[in-house]
Amino acid sequence: MTGEPKVRTVLGDIDPAELGVTNSHDHLFFASKLLSGQELDDPTAAAEALLHFKAAGGSALVQWTPYGLTRRTRELAWISNEIGAHVVAATGLHRAEHYAPAILDRVIDGLVREFVADLTEGTQPADLPDEPRTGPRAGLVKVAGAFHTIDSHARLTMTAAAVAHQETGGPIAVHLELGTAALETVELLCGKLDVPPDQVILGHLNRNPDVRIQREIAETGVFLGFDGPSRANHATDWRLFDGLEALVGAGHGGQILLGGDTTTATALHQPGPSYLLTTLAPRLAKLLGGDVVTAMLVANPARAFATSWK
Repeated sequence: MTGEPKVRTVLGDIDPAELGVTNSHDHLFFASKLLSGQELDDPTAAAEALLHFKAAGGSALVQWTPYGLTRRTRELAWISNEIGAHVVAATGLHRAEHYAPAILDRVIDGLVREFVADLTEGTQPADLPDEPRTGPRAGLVKVAGAFHTIDSHARLTMTAAAVAHQETGGPIAVHLELGTAALETVELLCGKLDVPPDQVILGHLNRNPDVRIQREIAETGVFLGFDGPSRANHATDWRLFDGLEALVGAGHGGQILLGGDTTTATALHQPGPSYLLTTLAPRLAKLLGGDVVTAMLVANPARAFATSWK
């Protein structure tokens, strides 16, 4: 890779120092056939969510919505410009279960080409594959593991993500299904496919709150995503605090990223991106110290999402 590291936002590349207080994993738009009737697909609501996040002190939001799940990158660019907050978009592919077969059939044999084009040329809607790539460029590749394993679909998408990384420099973000198969993911991406650990972000580690395995994962050198606070069907906030305290105590505070992971429009279960700053960060600061939490929100994402783009 050549040149100074940059973060690729929907409005262009920026210096990592410009990113500021960052929600490292969230969604302004997301629609899956697994969540019928709960789609995040309203530009007005998305703009309001980003505005609330900015009002709470936020500066940047990284949307992990990959190809084919209504990522609406053109609207992301419009909202980013209107609100005055940085937004990073994703390419990549989620677990197969999220997609209609027609979408998978259309893209599955050309994943590397799709990922690279999204990162370097521009994005396009999945339902308009022949449309010119006039959408903003993606800033990361998002793929997904399976429950406690790397299944054939995950192996295919992770391999394509690794090739796309080698061709472009784009960082790789991984949805860990219920927080599992983290070490297997690192072995595949970093061990077999030669992706540097500091270019890999593992998401949902809070969903598998085993402090011993979390420390083993941290020792590989990857970035550690803790996201989705206050979701009653996952590990709740009190376990999140234990895990983060243990990792900081073991010297891994510089690898931790925090996010909200809002995936549905059901307000009862999704407090929204601003919750990260209005509620979670102050509580964490009391436990870990303000400087430590600020690093998780500012310095760590500035390194995690920056790369020397090819």
